[in-house]
This record gives sequence, structure tokens and C-alpha cells, in this order.
Amino acid sequence: MTARKVAGYVAAASLMLALAGCGGGSDSGGAAQSSAPAAQGQTLNVFAAASLKDTFGTLEKQFEQANPGTDVKLTFAGSSDLATQINNGAPADVFASADDNNMKKVTDPGLTAAAPVKFATNTLQIAVANGDPKGIKTLQDLANPANKVVLCAPQVPCGSAAQKVEKAAGVDIKPVSEEQDVKSVLSKVSSGNADAGLVYVTDVTASKGQVQGVTFPEASKAVNNYPIAVLKNSQNADLANKWVQLVTGAEGQQVLKAAGFGAS
Repeated sequence: MTARKVAGYVAAASLMLALAGCGGGSDSGGAAQSSAPAAQGQTLNVFAAASLKDTFGTLEKQFEQANPGTDVKLTFAGSSDLATQINNGAPADVFASADDNNMKKVTDPGLTAAAPVKFATNTLQIAVANGDPKGIKTLQDLANPANKVVLCAPQVPCGSAAQKVEKAAGVDIKPVSEEQDVKSVLSKVSSGNADAGLVYVTDVTASKGQVQGVTFPEASKAVNNYPIAVLKNSQNADLANKWVQLVTGAEGQQVLKAAGFGAS
């Protein structure tokens, strides 16, 4: 082999090694670039009372815009069902309850990272069909057997509140069904399957005219506190704390107030 050919092979080999080195740098850079979105691409699992569906849906969009790559997954149900799921090991990062009792079911076993924070209040209202065809004006009217009334089940916050106002008013309502969350009660009324139901003021507002609300004085006897807490087993504690800060901060409070929630 001539010296010229040997020199040519050496030069080619050197060029290939240089390109390989550059390629390795490119791969490392690509891996670093792809790892950044992976770090940001986290999921935040928020368990929240059904009555928070609209407000938390709005806050979800704000949160994801402020935290690019984050996917907020909202699970809505009756607070009692959510507390049971958390106690059974459901992968939740944050729990927002519609009352203190169901939050206590989570704090008592030590499943929260810190003490819950109250972020809103809510009050019951009678939901009736538009135009109030049955002429339901008071809580006492719900005890009339001629009216088909739907309530939340007793273990659900809106059901517990209903029991309190019944006691305060001295009435005994015989519901045609007891639902597992407040949205189901509202659905029964809006679909015409019930003449009336006890829901929250915020649910009547969120119905956007599908039902109308009847205010009654005994509702003041059962004002619900809404606590929120980060869970001890959260896989994204930093994000979870940011969510709580959003809900309890000025932006979150503005959204909640617009929906009819009382101040914390």
C-alpha cells in the first residue's frame, strides 16, 4: 500500500471519528432537550367535590397555562366517595372536600401532608323547574307528598346539610331518590324526573338557566366549609402545593366568587 493511500485512510478514519464525536454530542444534546419536557410533563391528580366541577375546570386551564407541560386530571364525585377512594390508596395529589367531615376521614388516618385550608363556603338552595310550575316557595313545600323531591344521600355533604335544614325547619322530607352527588340531584330536576331538589347555590348558577333557585331562610343553618389539602403520598408535591396556592389565592378566589361560593 502506498504512503499516499495510507495517509488517505488515516484522514478518512479521523474524519469518521470526528463525525462520530459530533454525533455523540448531538445525541446527548437531544436527550437533554427531550428530558426537559419529560420533567415538565407531569400529571397532577386532583380529587374534588362534584360541586367544584365548573370552577376547578376553569382553574385547570389557568394552571396548565402557567405550568407548561403539566396535565391536570380532575376527578369529581361526592366527597364521601372520594375520601373512601383515597383511604383505599387511590393515586391522588390533592383533595378538595365539600365539608369538614369528609376531609376528616382523610386527615384522621394521617393521609394529608399538612393541615387542610378552608377556601370557600356554600349554601343550599331549592332547585325547581323554570317557572316553578309546582309553586314551591318554602322548604316546607318539599314535605308535600304531591311533590317529587330528590336529595343527596346522607353521607354526602349536600345530604348532611339537607338533614340540618330539615331539623332547623321542623320538616320531614320524603325523597323519591337519594343521589351520591349534588350534580345528580340537579340532573333529576333539570330533566323533569323530579319537581325539586336541594342543591347548592353554585349548582343553580352553573346550570345556566336549566333550573331556577328558591332561597329559604333555614339554609343559613347549614353553611358548608370547603377544605383543601395536599396528600402525603403525592407524587408531585410541588405541583400540588401550587394548585392549593392557586385555589386559595386571588385568582382562585375570584373564580369561586363569580360562581356563587362564599368567601373563605
